[in-house]
Amino acid sequence: MPRLALRRLALTVPTMLAAATLVFLLVHLVPGDPVDVMLGESAAPADREALRRRLGLDRPVAVQYAAFLAGLARGELGRSLVHGTPVARLLAERLPATAELTFAALAVAVALALPLGLAAAARPGTWIDRGSVGLALLGVSVPSFWLGPMLIILFAIDLGWLPVSGRGTWAHLVLPAATLGFGMAAILTRMTRASVLDCLAEDYVRTARAKGVSRGRILARHALRNALAPVVTILGLQFGALLAGTVITETIFAWPGLGRLLIDAINQRDYPVVQGCILAIAAGFVVANALADVVNGWLDPRIGAAATRARS
Repeated sequence: MPRLALRRLALTVPTMLAAATLVFLLVHLVPGDPVDVMLGESAAPADREALRRRLGLDRPVAVQYAAFLAGLARGELGRSLVHGTPVARLLAERLPATAELTFAALAVAVALALPLGLAAAARPGTWIDRGSVGLALLGVSVPSFWLGPMLIILFAIDLGWLPVSGRGTWAHLVLPAATLGFGMAAILTRMTRASVLDCLAEDYVRTARAKGVSRGRILARHALRNALAPVVTILGLQFGALLAGTVITETIFAWPGLGRLLIDAINQRDYPVVQGCILAIAAGFVVANALADVVNGWLDPRIGAAATRARS
């Protein structure tokens, strides 16, 4: 287990380097000039050139890229072209809100998916199983940019139970977490059902049945732990999708997180902030997948041993 964790940690370094390079190139290929946004198109050419030199945008892209990587190595993400403050400070101010929303959505997804997937696998072909299939199809088919406004109209405007937008009390968290977590719950439900059904067909489960072990005990003690390995893998992948999904959800609910900061930075051509936001999301994705691999190795030691043999 420690060797697997160290190997996964080592793999995050080249992955993050590749992500940083891709983010830098894509951001600088996007049409638009931040100087135009900051000074306006009617600004004098001398003022525009002076600001461009002060921001370092007159240097070749390769030089800017080298400076960008050197800053990353020192833990610096540069300064916002619009606000003039360090990007790391802006991210630190917004990150707690995004983390709060992401983990709340994750809790919603797991709370719905695990019991529903387990119940569907325990009673295949019944109304519970068919209902879980229908719910999963609904969750995958409904986009968050439609579900969010519909939840606002129903629960905030018509019924008046919850606030429309913003961040403050737990009530502000309910609608954005439900919007973000519903789609993930659908995928996890199907994965949990399929994985538990596979485990129920294994020899050790048949042996347990032959010994007279109850269905509930078989599900809880024998099938569920072994079935969790692929579920945890999907959970790690979907965690990255949740972080990316906050961009839309935070915009709908005026949630003051990284997603709204990213949208504002894109509109203002604030390159350092865009790079910082995307790198933060990419880092969350990479770390979540590395943790998923380590947890899988703990749940099923055969996975960790196979990974170690494959890389040795």
